[in-house]
Amino acid sequence: MSPQRNTGAGAEAELPEYAGHYRLRECLGSGGMGVVHLAHSTSGMKVAVKVVHARFALDPEFRGRFRQEVAAARRVSGAFTAPVVDADPEAERPWMATLFIPGSTLAEHVKRNGPMRSGELRRLMAGLAEALRDIHRVGVVHRDLKPSNVLLAEDGPKVIDFGISRPKDSELRTETGKLIGTPPFMAPEQFRRPREVGPAADVFALGSVMVHAATGRGPFDSDSPYVVAYQVVHDEPDLTGVPDNLAPLVSRCLAKEPEGRPTPDELMRELRSVAASYDTQSFIPAQRSLWGGETDPAGTGDAAGPPVSAAPGASDASAAPDASAAPVAPAAPVVPVAPDEPSGAESERVDEEAVRETDKRPGRWARVRSGLRGRRGRVAFTAGALVVVLAGGALGVTRLLGHDDAGRGVRGGAAGSHSASPAFSPWSTRPAKAGKGAGAAGTGGMPLCASAAKRLLCAQSGLVSALDADDGRVLWRHALADGDRPSEAPVLAGGLALVVTHSGRLVEALDPASGATRWQQDLSGYGSLRAVGDTLLLTAADKTVTGVSATTGEKIWSRLIPGLNEPYFTTFPGDPLAYAASVSDDGHTRITAVDPATGKVRWKARLGGALRLVGTTAGSAVLLSQGDAYGTVDAVVRYDPADGAARRVPLGITLQEAQAAVHGDRVYLLAFDGTLAAVDTAAGQQVWSLQTAVSRGSAPASDGGHVYFSAADGRLLAVDADDGRLLGQTTLRLGAHSDRVVATLPAPAAVGGRVYAGAPDGTVFAVDGRDPAGW
Repeated sequence: MSPQRNTGAGAEAELPEYAGHYRLRECLGSGGMGVVHLAHSTSGMKVAVKVVHARFALDPEFRGRFRQEVAAARRVSGAFTAPVVDADPEAERPWMATLFIPGSTLAEHVKRNGPMRSGELRRLMAGLAEALRDIHRVGVVHRDLKPSNVLLAEDGPKVIDFGISRPKDSELRTETGKLIGTPPFMAPEQFRRPREVGPAADVFALGSVMVHAATGRGPFDSDSPYVVAYQVVHDEPDLTGVPDNLAPLVSRCLAKEPEGRPTPDELMRELRSVAASYDTQSFIPAQRSLWGGETDPAGTGDAAGPPVSAAPGASDASAAPDASAAPVAPAAPVVPVAPDEPSGAESERVDEEAVRETDKRPGRWARVRSGLRGRRGRVAFTAGALVVVLAGGALGVTRLLGHDDAGRGVRGGAAGSHSASPAFSPWSTRPAKAGKGAGAAGTGGMPLCASAAKRLLCAQSGLVSALDADDGRVLWRHALADGDRPSEAPVLAGGLALVVTHSGRLVEALDPASGATRWQQDLSGYGSLRAVGDTLLLTAADKTVTGVSATTGEKIWSRLIPGLNEPYFTTFPGDPLAYAASVSDDGHTRITAVDPATGKVRWKARLGGALRLVGTTAGSAVLLSQGDAYGTVDAVVRYDPADGAARRVPLGITLQEAQAAVHGDRVYLLAFDGTLAAVDTAAGQQVWSLQTAVSRGSAPASDGGHVYFSAADGRLLAVDADDGRLLGQTTLRLGAHSDRVVATLPAPAAVGGRVYAGAPDGTVFAVDGRDPAGW
């Protein structure tokens, strides 16, 4: 194959065919330092390769800067940047390869679509604040944050191009009189004292980027870079067109002096307050169509986790609480309804007509009875000022299939308290069929599933389906309006399967036996929704919490709950209560346990330190101690409301961005870097840890004998719960788009001796949980 040619004259007109062993396919763009190519590795993985301009390759200073760029990019490689795959700064033409992430830059998006809407702006600002937090915590200052260096990926913004970034411990110095950066997005100190530029300069640039995203121009605007430089140093920014609820925060970012600007953590705290006034959806770290008219190219439809929380410095979490109450008896189990099941074709016809019926009168309750059309209930209560946010709890994908026996207080044998049917055989099914609910490559994206008796209820892009848990057969499919993507796995409550979509801000209650719609509700007036038992909890802008019957969709109660500063609830399988937890500015964590049937507070506590609630067991709450404001976990805390005792169990090593599963007295934590650890809260010690080498894995799940988790390449892994040995793993299930990264993976679950999981190739599969070595 002859080398590809670029336009123009000189050395850059003839592009190399390879950079290392990466074959260059096409030019993606060119900048001041080099050309970025789309390339393929030997195995076919897509990467973006930056090859430096030939004229710079002979410049020793440039090579030094390129080595610095590679080092900086490797330091911060993670969820908010394009991970570095390979690099050779010493090659004849130095190059660096990063994972290829589809998506336009912010500059391209604004040029093509115009200014962003307020909800998109807040999501962008939250994502950039998280990115800067990760960049700064490893000691790197980007120094050139601008719209062309912000990639709008499907799972949130990515900060790219560390060409002039500088680690704090770098020996490379800026030459006297030389300014480096892009004037409209440079901080005043970059013009006045460039050698003293620190993290606050990136926050200033973030403010400028936000003005560009909101208006299509910068806060300091001129055709002359010299005029812009003067304005940056001396003039006030022009924030005309920036939404009123974001303008004060953007203005603080653009303070002339570095000490007057908020830190990324303070930005995230402030954005939570902004979210409470109009839009909390973006604090779900989930894949979604973030950027207006753009859609999810991978059709992953993933969602996850609790709202972002910037925690103050932790103190001793064993501090005595200020209140407690007796534990609560379990509620009666939910009994699913089971009407006569129609054929698959009839189910799909019912679904499509229900969608059409809903579209006629948006924003109202729509009660659709089996076999009937057009019969509606009246609005039971009015909407407030918020849209729905689903974070953790019963609607969280960290419990993909929901029934991992968390909170039962018993550790079972190899397969827990269940045993698999002797006739069971492993199976794999792709629920989405071509042309119906299919995303990229016709897969429908990553399935998000929940178990319901002998069925799995799975949500994908444009589709909800039911599978036979024994053999994986598709029992029915339910089309969503306009190919909408559910934000979470279906949740079984009140005998119905509840599905919440992204663009429609809609909760739809489906009959799990037939897929027929029983009722619908527009959620655009509510800030959070949680389902537990037979009740939905909806929170409005004024912090009023309303209990709604999951069976009928009718209001049961509505009230302000005393002492509930942040009414975002979390729920856990097998626990009849809903929990709200928040960290105060003085470094304490307040927990409020609420009875969803009545809205009454069952117990509350105030604990020392910044804590994150991750589960319950035997009436006790299990929390993770945040060692710093960056998500570092240094201990597990078990709090018993019956006697007010809080027991802190330190970890052997700190874990970054750990996800957790609670099974009896054991807590299993999987960190961002693949470290898996087990803590025994009764014995008060960490019992083992294992480096799995699986970065960005799913939340773990356990049946008592094993710990299971999924990798981004579709593998399901099993570890011995007693000693931490890796026992087995399934094959890869990457699908056609193996170059795309799934930001958040749904957790697997062990049910009845079987383990169910979803994969990026759009499949749902089941394996025998008793024999991981045979996978």
